[in-house]
Amino acid sequence: QVQLVESGGGSVQAGGSLRLSCAASGYKGRTNYMGWFRQGPGKEREGVATIYTKTGSTVYADSVKGRFTISQDSAKNTVYLQMNSLKPEDTAMYFCAADDGSRFYPPLNAGGYRYWGQGTQVTVSS
Repeated sequence: QVQLVESGGGSVQAGGSLRLSCAASGYKGRTNYMGWFRQGPGKEREGVATIYTKTGSTVYADSVKGRFTISQDSAKNTVYLQMNSLKPEDTAMYFCAADDGSRFYPPLNAGGYRYWGQGTQVTVSS
């Protein structure tokens, strides 16, 4: 099993920054792919950014390219999401997810991830 614990959410004004953390525990082989997803009020869950932890290769949603950065600290088995230039439309519950990569879905598709954290709220005010 894999346990994921997110932290770092909060409230910020537009243009501000936040950094989310996701600490993973459990069998490391099941966290080859880790990602951040978000779900805003009345919206479907959408992929924000993912990272292949073996190489550091990343994929971003077009809506966050140039503003968000996903990174990892392999020694701590932790993935981060640095969010800059935040906009009100970034307001959502942000979830960390992980999988070993055996599900053949596109990188930002939630169906590719078996393990999920509880989420952390990000609120951006105008």
